Amino acid sequence: MTETEPALRALAHNVRAARTRAGLSLDELGRRAKVSKGALVALEKAQGNPNFATLVRLADTLGISVSALTEGRPQERVRVVAADAVMPLWRGERGSEARLMLTTAGPAATEVWRWRLEPGEEYPSHPHQNGVIETLSVTAGRMTLFVDGNEYAVEAGQTATFDGDAAHTYRGAGTGTCHLIMTVHLPPGPTPA
Repeated sequence: MTETEPALRALAHNVRAARTRAGLSLDELGRRAKVSKGALVALEKAQGNPNFATLVRLADTLGISVSALTEGRPQERVRVVAADAVMPLWRGERGSEARLMLTTAGPAATEVWRWRLEPGEEYPSHPHQNGVIETLSVTAGRMTLFVDGNEYAVEAGQTATFDGDAAHTYRGAGTGTCHLIMTVHLPPGPTPA
């Protein structure tokens, strides 16, 4: 068994359970999330290999966090998560990556991400559902944040926040690697599975 099989089985179970709770057929979820029915069937059979953008679209459509789709059941009252224990959900060609560390429970969940952006490498994110707020805290290096066509420089020691329902892109800037912690504050809704 490979390291990714348990994660893929958890993802398959969580997608199927969330779709069933939402009362959506495979066709309807696919239409709303802009994911093919074939890809959803494969995913729910733990045979798919969805990319990060697909996971975000599914989570937004189902009204849950990305980690509600990817994590197994929480087992402890306190969770301590090491960065190297979490597989990256996105990797850039130059070595950039994004790791979803955890999602807090409750009616208004918050995702906690670790990002590494190499100079000049970027990740364009589609707009999230209304009510999503993102906060980026740069711990080392520099980045450029693009929101709704506007450009913002964010450097080590600075934090930026914005409504995530606008088109946005993260880009590494300067000559060194940019490290940042991102929190994605989800609107109140169903508690993550």
